[in-house]
Amino acid sequence: MSYPYELDGETLWDAGSQSGRLYFSLVQGAAELTQMPTGLTHNDRLGGCDIELPTFRAFVEGVYDSYSRTNSPVLQGLWRGLLVTSLILLEMAGSSITLSAEHEEALRSEMASYGRSMGAPNRRQYTQ
Repeated sequence: MSYPYELDGETLWDAGSQSGRLYFSLVQGAAELTQMPTGLTHNDRLGGCDIELPTFRAFVEGVYDSYSRTNSPVLQGLWRGLLVTSLILLEMAGSSITLSAEHEEALRSEMASYGRSMGAPNRRQYTQ
């Protein structure tokens, strides 16, 4: 059983049921904290999510801003998993956000690891 994330009818991430549902739940919780729309809409027909790219990109920027502004190691750790997964999904959709030099190397390293397990296409190079 899977939980696909689709953009314009193309499956970007065919997440496992638990991974896909947990990610969606984390996104919804972060949306409440950031008071931003997510750009992800549950699709009953597919049992997954549709992505509205401009809104999702703005949401990922908001998550990155929250991650970057906190001095709390606990909050930063909680934001990090959501952020890395979101950055990969955003790049799978053919978009990205600008990362600061302070965070880029570490985030791209995690993106490489996560990306392989998310089935990210080889055309995306997370370690550049």
